[in-house]
Amino acid sequence: MPNLLLLDSSADLRTSRSRAITATFANTWTALGPDHTVTRRDLHRDPLPHLADADLHWPARLRPAGAAPPAEAERQQQALIDELLAADVLLLGAPLYNYSVPSTLKAWIDNVHVPGHTAPFGSADTQPLKGRPAVIVTSRGGVYDPGTPTAGWDHAVPALQLILGSSLGMSVSVITTNLTLAETVPALADQLDRSRNELAAAHREAAELAEKLGAA
Repeated sequence: MPNLLLLDSSADLRTSRSRAITATFANTWTALGPDHTVTRRDLHRDPLPHLADADLHWPARLRPAGAAPPAEAERQQQALIDELLAADVLLLGAPLYNYSVPSTLKAWIDNVHVPGHTAPFGSADTQPLKGRPAVIVTSRGGVYDPGTPTAGWDHAVPALQLILGSSLGMSVSVITTNLTLAETVPALADQLDRSRNELAAAHREAAELAEKLGAA
């Protein structure tokens, strides 16, 4: 049974564009058939604690002598890793917050990115997720086009591509919608058409990608 792991991290529970786009992807996925399942984790409604101990950055065999992270934190970390490993596709709602990822999403990353377990370390080629699809849905209040004063200010998508793609070895796709603030900020009103067009295009891209990955 093809399983989609959907993670939402937006704090906006009413008008979030990243949540709306991940919903389009998930609805298209489930419409492919009753065997297409979705595991949902809302990182805002049910936030994860930050790592309880620095030793949780490592698998047990690589921890220093005397390491004793809290057992409950270790169990939760392994449950999150198992949940990720059980997914055929990862769908990640990642709005840009203060030029980076929401802290709730960062807490999830810190739990599942474990060198020597889910990522390579030294001579150990540990990439159990290698080649598996990961879809990042990012929504951004402004614009970060090349040549603009804010070009290069997005420190969310590049970090996620590094972690999920380069480190975990996943096959990463990115769906982006810009100018989410054009609906409410008068200074961006002249960009409203672009904002709405990008949102519509992102929904189409999400539906098309869900069909493609769900049929693979």
